[in-house]
Amino acid sequence: MNLDKRIATRQSYGEALVELGKVNKDVVVLDADLSTATKTNMFAKEFPNRFFDMGIAEQDMIGTAAGFATCGKIPYASTFAVFAAGRAYDQVRNGVAYPNLNVKICATHAGVTVGEDGATHQMLEDIGMMRGVPNMTVISPSDDIQTKWVIKEISKIDGPVYVRLSRYATPVIYDKNEKFEIGKAVQIGKGRDCTIFATGDTVAEALIAKDLLEKKGKFVRVVDIHTIKPIDVDTILRCAKETDKLISVEDHNVIGGLGTAIADVLAEHNPKRLVKLGINDSFGKSGKASELMHYFKIDSRAIVDSVLK
Repeated sequence: MNLDKRIATRQSYGEALVELGKVNKDVVVLDADLSTATKTNMFAKEFPNRFFDMGIAEQDMIGTAAGFATCGKIPYASTFAVFAAGRAYDQVRNGVAYPNLNVKICATHAGVTVGEDGATHQMLEDIGMMRGVPNMTVISPSDDIQTKWVIKEISKIDGPVYVRLSRYATPVIYDKNEKFEIGKAVQIGKGRDCTIFATGDTVAEALIAKDLLEKKGKFVRVVDIHTIKPIDVDTILRCAKETDKLISVEDHNVIGGLGTAIADVLAEHNPKRLVKLGINDSFGKSGKASELMHYFKIDSRAIVDSVLK
């Protein structure tokens, strides 16, 4: 992991769209008046005839994306997560998922790491909302390399996808030769004292915690669950068998998110205690991203403390 090289996954998203647009002429991109923030403006500059700014009309954007999908196009619809999953939920559910249309919803600015925009813009419920929608694949990439892979890979599968992206610049974890697979988690390390399940921008925090714990004589493994639905049941159960403690960490409400998805697997197949680190059923606050991660106890220090307890 390169702590000196930090890239926001929304930036990676914009760059990946441009590369995808060069090789797939069916890709179209829609935005809801936030293209500078979501970085879809990169695609707009390169392919102005395939970019559509729908204005502050997120519901209309999702409906239009569904229309494009019925005509054989591959629409990528983008706005902040609070609008993509929240304001446009009815259109996502009934206009995209119910007819199982090939729409890729790429939501940026998720979680408390939105920072100073505050509680109204810090979407903490979207994983739970989207994983509960039939036909929907839910992916939360952790770094630049993984995000670019996700954006290209989902163009190859048919059906609705929700991709959760961050405003926060996170360390680059993987090298360009890393192999990923939708629905398959990535295990980093073989420690048997504890498994730390993480997703999105908390994966880097888990890896920092892993190094700190090794200095204290505790050897853990980090499991990057980039695909939350369908979740990697086999890896979760193997880790539950091989490690003494299980912890999940996410920039999301502890209700309905990654921890809940893991707990569902354990409850059905191998009941075992899981400690869930996340936002404890509250709204966010205004502040710097790093300060908020510490406040809500989802940073590396909180992870270390949880393992040691």
